[in-house]
Amino acid sequence: MLQHTLSLDLQNADHTAKLARSLGAFLSAGDTILLTGDVGAGKTHFARSLIQSLLIKPEDVPSPTFTLIQTYDTTAGQIWHADLYRLTSTFEIEELGLGDAFDDAICLVEWPDRLGNLKPDTALELELTANSDETRSLTAVWRADKWAEKLNGWRI
Repeated sequence: MLQHTLSLDLQNADHTAKLARSLGAFLSAGDTILLTGDVGAGKTHFARSLIQSLLIKPEDVPSPTFTLIQTYDTTAGQIWHADLYRLTSTFEIEELGLGDAFDDAICLVEWPDRLGNLKPDTALELELTANSDETRSLTAVWRADKWAEKLNGWRI
């Protein structure tokens, strides 16, 4: 599969949230987004904004740092939001059922480097980088053809 890349500059937290919401409108079961970046880069803010934009009724969207996975019923189907930071083995990921969710749900995965060989080839990889001011840089990388259509015109 050919690799594609898109780079965007995000002016502030509101711009990041708007971009996340606009992507959420195109997601469906089987879509996986891998969120990478340092602590404080905006991964959870991006995921929270995307999830809240699809919720059937408003609810709190906490970081899954301690629960590892939070699930939500949304207008686009079930969303699994995972934070793998504390995991040390792919066996732990398998026990959580995340591998099955990649096929059946929308998955947002923070710290996807912990996935090892479980990382889906069809995932959209988003790397967020905090700059010295309030701005962020976002780099999207994908190989699956479905993302070209979903990301068409994604610049907000």
